[in-house]
Amino acid sequence: MPESKSTRHVFGPVPSRRLGRSLGVDLVPLKTCSFDCIYCQLGRTTCKTIEIREYVPLDEVIQNVREKLSTSPDYITLSGSGEPMLYSRLGEIIEAIKNMTSIPVAILTNGSLLWMPQMRRAIMGADLVVPSLDAGNEKQFQYINRPHENISFDRFVEGLISFRNEYSGSYWLEVFFLEGLNSTEFEANDIMEITKRIEPDLIQLNTVARPPTEDYAKGVSREDMLRLAALFGDKAEVIADFSHVHDQPLFKAASRDVAEMIARRPCSINDIAEGLGIHVNEAIKHVEELIRRGEISAVNTEKGIYYRTV
Repeated sequence: MPESKSTRHVFGPVPSRRLGRSLGVDLVPLKTCSFDCIYCQLGRTTCKTIEIREYVPLDEVIQNVREKLSTSPDYITLSGSGEPMLYSRLGEIIEAIKNMTSIPVAILTNGSLLWMPQMRRAIMGADLVVPSLDAGNEKQFQYINRPHENISFDRFVEGLISFRNEYSGSYWLEVFFLEGLNSTEFEANDIMEITKRIEPDLIQLNTVARPPTEDYAKGVSREDMLRLAALFGDKAEVIADFSHVHDQPLFKAASRDVAEMIARRPCSINDIAEGLGIHVNEAIKHVEELIRRGEISAVNTEKGIYYRTV
């Protein structure tokens, strides 16, 4: 079958701290989301919505996935530039992928639409679903996640619980901690009590590793993350740094292209993605690796975050 002119709905495989080599599937335009989280690596939400529709053509997405199966990823991951559960034909995409490959399908979601029965039904065919929980009360929810006005904290939590009761696949819950906001003992205990009601298979504790939307969204130290993991019990783990995945020759070569581009002039994530013809999420992975190596640094400017050679 001939390749389509573009695989713009699919990116990678890229290294993932939780899924190994992940082939990403992007189902909504950049920063179309039901949240506007203060820690998001993609910047502010430009379209905050709970409108569920076919944002990109279903046939194109399926064809794009088919063309990338030869890359043999560990997971095919529905995530991308916004909230994947805003896509109205999510169930059809999952079914089509399952019919063409045995590679497991994962969904990384903020979990904000799981209160809708039709959206819970749509993702029942996925092998792994990973929603997020970053707050233990309405006040923190509004401050950290800045949700769409129609999503209350109680509605959000009930959706996470309802899905757990109906879904038989792997259910992991990500908790994103921020220094001085939800990482205090009081706030962390509130979150922990809610995880007991959700009963996920695994609780993954995460924190800021890339430049966030807001400067005041600060990462938590590894020592404090381990302390928090102990609070959450045996199911909890601090998400490991999958730096060994970055040693793959193709990834290292592409990171070198990013480094050479930044060496010529400071660049934003969009500059890198457009200049090299790659997805913004892929550009972020390369930038993250170059920062880890100490080759580049992030600079906040009036126009946003730019990266420059150290």
